[in-house]
Amino acid sequence: MNAGCNVNSYTGTCFCGAVEISVAGDAVGAGYCHCASCRSWSAGPVNAFTLWKPEAFNVTKGKEHLGSFHKTERSYRNWCKLCGGHLFTDHPEWKLVDVYAATIPGYPFKPGVHVNYAQSVLRMKDGLPKLKDFPPELGGSGESVPE
Repeated sequence: MNAGCNVNSYTGTCFCGAVEISVAGDAVGAGYCHCASCRSWSAGPVNAFTLWKPEAFNVTKGKEHLGSFHKTERSYRNWCKLCGGHLFTDHPEWKLVDVYAATIPGYPFKPGVHVNYAQSVLRMKDGLPKLKDFPPELGGSGESVPE
């Protein structure tokens, strides 16, 4: 995974700074996930995500400090073994890397959708589409639910 030398390049680190990541270009998607798994992992009521093609993502420092866990084959969650800071999730089935929006603070986060809104514990009235699960291209129904 190599982000290259793109003008639109953004960096981020784990909580302690031992692991550094970079993304280049534009995310292929961004939004909020309300699923129970993301809520539990993030320790919050909702998770802000940015999705990148693997070639736009790179761990630039501290690979030796990365830990990984996968509850399912769909999501390999990665964190820093020194501080516990969450960094990104590999989604090999979708050929995407989810970099948590808070991990790349300089990136102009522009959410476009709420996914898994049927599981929401925090209703958000922001006018964005609310999907019951995932879009069809990611194996979901694409069904909208009320805000």
